[in-house]
Amino acid sequence: MRFKFIALAAAALLLAACETAPDESATAGGAGGAGAGGAGGVGSSSSMAPKPGSNEDLVVNVGDRVFFGFNKYNLTSDARQTLEKQAAWLKKYPSVTLSVEGHCDERGTREYNLALGERRANAVKDYLAALGVAPGRIKTISYGKERPVALGSNEAAWSQNRRGVSVVSGGAGS
Repeated sequence: MRFKFIALAAAALLLAACETAPDESATAGGAGGAGAGGAGGVGSSSSMAPKPGSNEDLVVNVGDRVFFGFNKYNLTSDARQTLEKQAAWLKKYPSVTLSVEGHCDERGTREYNLALGERRANAVKDYLAALGVAPGRIKTISYGKERPVALGSNEAAWSQNRRGVSVVSGGAGS
């Protein structure tokens, strides 16, 4: 009996010591364009389509983020293409409101990055408004460097953190 207990305890310790290696192919952030997965998919399964007008619908079918150059807040042609898709999506769901988050990489002071993040969020809002989305449907917030999606002190991480993210904050899919 004592031998069975020791064997059982050893087996339990052996199982507890096993670890699953992290998935190196997983991305650190959400979607950058149409068809990519990302944030907003809480509790969803791949066999279920996202609820129309939801944040997950925006992420999966349109793309929820645009990226910026170092110390820049001007929109690239890729960013404008993504925002044009977002504007069309917002016109399809007129009761949806957005919160546009401005983010920066880790370089620079907190104050500088909060101001730069605000300029990035406003650049996104202004472009969506120019495309016919009512400005009252869009609020902005800057997180500066406080919410990185990619950790690391290299260009690969920094380029992912210099972003504007559109998040459904109300309406059809909330």
